[in-house]
Amino acid sequence: MSTQTVPAQPDLPFEGEILSPTIGLEIRGLRLDRPLQEPVLKEIWAAFLRHHVLVIRDQDLSPEQQIAFARHMGEPDIYPFVPGIENYPFITPVIKEAHEMQNFGGIWHTDTAYLERPPSATMLLAREIPPKGGDTLFASQVAAYEALSDGMKALLAPLRGFNTSEKANQIRTNVSEKRKSETLTAVHPVVRTHPETGEKALYVNSGHTVCFDGMTQAESTPLLEFLFRHQVQDAFTCRVRWSPGTLVIWDNRTSQHLPLNDYQGHRREMHRITLKGDIPF
Repeated sequence: MSTQTVPAQPDLPFEGEILSPTIGLEIRGLRLDRPLQEPVLKEIWAAFLRHHVLVIRDQDLSPEQQIAFARHMGEPDIYPFVPGIENYPFITPVIKEAHEMQNFGGIWHTDTAYLERPPSATMLLAREIPPKGGDTLFASQVAAYEALSDGMKALLAPLRGFNTSEKANQIRTNVSEKRKSETLTAVHPVVRTHPETGEKALYVNSGHTVCFDGMTQAESTPLLEFLFRHQVQDAFTCRVRWSPGTLVIWDNRTSQHLPLNDYQGHRREMHRITLKGDIPF
């Protein structure tokens, strides 16, 4: 982990530590349970766009406060496969019970790429964590794209990926069989352009993408398998170690994540909010 520190500005209440050269910033000294002034919100947003993943520690937030901060970052959306917690449909419980062997989303992916308008961002708040393990890895898809050769970039430029929720069944828990039987699909550019920064990022993932539009799975698999391996190289990643009250928000347009399933016998509960996004281009 990098020890490079981003100092607080005189009029801002936090500083940050860069988690890796390509992705991730841990913010210190910020309280989300109180009103945030416009200069602070602008700095948070700029850091979010620059680092793709923000880690904000020691947040004792009520559901109302979590939603209020989410609204500063975008428009909350409802996850299509798991109902929200009681009275708060925007907050999805992500739970692994102590007896369960499979965790939620336990494969490299970006959230719900099978939607026509995938989320712009996801916010996760740690409510209960195991004594050890349960970290999450994040990978910059901007860095992954930039590391490709010019020839590969030219090859990928016109391609579009076919994404399906059917493939995602393997990484969903606490979903009813009825909901699992529903299939959502969407076709998106393999290389998408960030609507605010203009950065290009790879936009296929092993959790949802099954083939290129207009090609068979057999034809698509060799190139997709190369991309899936390339996207998550160590050089593009950072690691987040959770503690109670840790809040992480990541840009789904420029990152992938992998929640590690290494805490068998212990319970883990997180509260997730996704923010509405645009049609990728």
